[in-house]
Amino acid sequence: MSPGTKGSTGSQSNRGFASMDEDKQREIASMGGKAAHEKGTAHEFSSEEAREAGSKGGKAAHEKGTAHEFSSEEARKAGHAGGVAAHEKGTAHEFTSEEARAAGRKGGQAVSQDREHMADIGRKGGESSHGGGQSASSSSGSSTRGGTHEQHVKAGSQSHKNK
Repeated sequence: MSPGTKGSTGSQSNRGFASMDEDKQREIASMGGKAAHEKGTAHEFSSEEAREAGSKGGKAAHEKGTAHEFSSEEARKAGHAGGVAAHEKGTAHEFTSEEARAAGRKGGQAVSQDREHMADIGRKGGESSHGGGQSASSSSGSSTRGGTHEQHVKAGSQSHKNK
């Protein structure tokens, strides 16, 4: 057997694309992709094909354990950057007022399912409208909004029970 080829001992060649480190492979593949685009022979993915390829890549990375788990702050920044890029490129979706209203409604319904969160909102609102404490008018129950802070908190948590 000639040197540099696979033999029965399991040795591998130090030659060829597959033996290069990943960064070198990526660099060469990138040059090939750029050349194909310049020549006009590169495959242009449809949005569906791109979505499917990305999904497969994401699943594979999760299975291998190499997927990056975004923190909520990282996800927010990435989403923001994508939105800015889409607007600059002119490909961002522009919501109609009806679409925006429907999206807001859907988000509001999802948030209102969290009773603890809604109770917290009611509590904070009650503190804000009553100055954070019992004033002379609120301790006697004659506030312009009606009721005590505790009654507002209870009403806030109960208003979402039937939804």
